[in-house]
Amino acid sequence: MRILDKYILKTFLVTFFFVVLILLSVITVIDLTDKMDKFAKANLKVAEIVGYYLDYIPWIGSLLTPITIFIAAVYVCSRMAAHTEVIAMLSAGVSFKRMLVPYFIGASLVGVISFVLNGWIIPNSNKSRLAFEMQYFKTKYYFEKQNIHIQVASDTYLYMKSYNNNNETGYHFTLEKFDDNRLVEKLTANRIIWDSTKMKWTLRDWTLKKVDGIFETPKRPEAIPALEVSKVAAAKEVIQTGTALDTALVIHPKEFESDYRKYDGLTLNELDEQIRTLRARGSTGIELYEVEKYTRYTSPVTIFILVFMGVIVSARKSRGGTGLQIALGFLLSFVFILFYTLFRTFAENGSLPPAISVWIPNIVFGIISIGMYKYVPR
Repeated sequence: MRILDKYILKTFLVTFFFVVLILLSVITVIDLTDKMDKFAKANLKVAEIVGYYLDYIPWIGSLLTPITIFIAAVYVCSRMAAHTEVIAMLSAGVSFKRMLVPYFIGASLVGVISFVLNGWIIPNSNKSRLAFEMQYFKTKYYFEKQNIHIQVASDTYLYMKSYNNNNETGYHFTLEKFDDNRLVEKLTANRIIWDSTKMKWTLRDWTLKKVDGIFETPKRPEAIPALEVSKVAAAKEVIQTGTALDTALVIHPKEFESDYRKYDGLTLNELDEQIRTLRARGSTGIELYEVEKYTRYTSPVTIFILVFMGVIVSARKSRGGTGLQIALGFLLSFVFILFYTLFRTFAENGSLPPAISVWIPNIVFGIISIGMYKYVPR
């Protein structure tokens, strides 16, 4: 790596981390001021508040990374252009493509670090942050859904009329098992209660019905319709009842707790597992987790595209100085956030497939960047 590359890369990364620290400081102070009354009302200790912000700051930093690295690229390159350093490099025979190399190296480093942090490290810290916010900032959660249907297996379906998450009790419970679209087993109970010591469910006033088999007389050949015999079925039912029965089910009380930003606390592996579980059960709300998953994968590409655009925007020396170019950078970053938020909302509402919607802002800004590249100084 040449001395010039090291100079640009060092300046670029230092500026990026400086911008991140400045923005995090401002946001943290504003957030602390806003939540001070809640902290005082909950009688929290300083150590608890500090622990919360140790989880909060990395999460906010990860959200700001694409925009802050774009601002850093605009600032560094515009400063170099204002001091005629860009003109000097181009005059010395350094092509614009070659000048992009240290910026792309910096973007790659930040992108890889960001991907690892967002994929596995920050979600684990978010678990405690979300638990803290649910305990002290949110009102007590009550599970209010009625007529709950869950597909617990390919041939097994669960139903509850209602569920109380405070005492971990479900009411009017039914578990049905089918074989080739034929009901072979049905378990019902007036109540189903979670036993935290046994880590099992206890069924109260339960009834189990089993159908041993169905026997059919074969039909006559279709060539002799007059002799066709209708299907005759015979089934033998076995019925068992009781007052209490411990059983293990694939559902857990935590599934009926608040899902407030639950996806923030899931690693990429946990997101995949959650999506598979929700899809197998035919549940709604899968789009939230799919959008989060694909966003984490596209984030490094977003960083790369925004750095490319930032350098292009600020490479030309402006009569208005660096301030005008930085303002243009903020305007473009605002437009990007608008695009990102808009298409994320479309995906979460089911209007667009999540795998496509999260890529649209990158595709649009990538095309814009390529178009702008034709007009940069050579």
